[in-house]
Amino acid sequence: MLAGHPGVRSETRSKVLRALAETNYQPNAMARAMKTSQTGSIGVVVARLSNPLYPAMLQVIGTQLARAGLRMVVWDSEHGGDEPASIALRQGIVDGVILTTATAASPFLRDAMNSRTPVVLVNRTVEGCVCDQISSDNAGGAARIAHYLLGCGRRIALIGGSLEPSTIRERERGFREALTRENEPLPLQLYQRVDTFSHASGREAILRLLDLAAPPDAVFCANDVIALGAIDGARNRGLRVPEDLWVVGYDDIEMASWDAYDLTTVRQPLEEMARLATELLVERMRKPGGNAVTHCLPNDLVIRGSTSRTPFPAESGRAKAGNKEKT
Repeated sequence: MLAGHPGVRSETRSKVLRALAETNYQPNAMARAMKTSQTGSIGVVVARLSNPLYPAMLQVIGTQLARAGLRMVVWDSEHGGDEPASIALRQGIVDGVILTTATAASPFLRDAMNSRTPVVLVNRTVEGCVCDQISSDNAGGAARIAHYLLGCGRRIALIGGSLEPSTIRERERGFREALTRENEPLPLQLYQRVDTFSHASGREAILRLLDLAAPPDAVFCANDVIALGAIDGARNRGLRVPEDLWVVGYDDIEMASWDAYDLTTVRQPLEEMARLATELLVERMRKPGGNAVTHCLPNDLVIRGSTSRTPFPAESGRAKAGNKEKT
């Protein structure tokens, strides 16, 4: 009847459809799944939704999944989402999983890899994990920032965080290595590591740096949320951004472009990352097996007011080709 079988009289079909509408009937998804061996649902695991990057990532992933005719089920691993996600895997409630915040220590990642469910990592990657992985060039983007600040003659500090996530680990590595290659290694006192990637932690970290006898006049923050906190902390101390202090972030969340911050940052290609992740997952669902693939996409350095809109220095030994910059 609901499938439009030609043997059903139009009058009968109209009566049934009218009755279904009056009773607000919805097809049973589990019954359909038993017939097709697919639920049409994709699990997406996130963490720290207080970081605007992840709601933005969910939005673009959800759009891509909807275009593929799939539903999105979201689990927040930071607030107990790992356990129901693992149960859903074992029960076959989802046809595939996209992980946005995976680390080598993630319990859910282990469960996912032990299941037969297709898995794609996006944003963060895990070395040695045999599944499709999509990321952007975090090390290259951070190196670009180092060349930019060095080329502009700044006294540079770094506010980093836990090295467990691949994103932060690669950004710190790329930034430090670029400085070292130019014989300007980062002094120990000009480094602050925060425990959480929050506005408050960025604010506190910049205040500690500003208390130094020789404080920095530029700071690279491992993500935009920390950078926004650093800007507010500097202003609270009576400093002007960018006249007294340059601040650079990473990710290009929506607030980075607000007039109140006008933050120079590295923009990740979220839409392209989500598109690739969805395409790979759908392909794995249709054709299981095959070698895992890894994609690392280029980033854009977006120069704004927090660095006086100063153009990138002329290409030299300190400004190697790689990522693009925008103003």
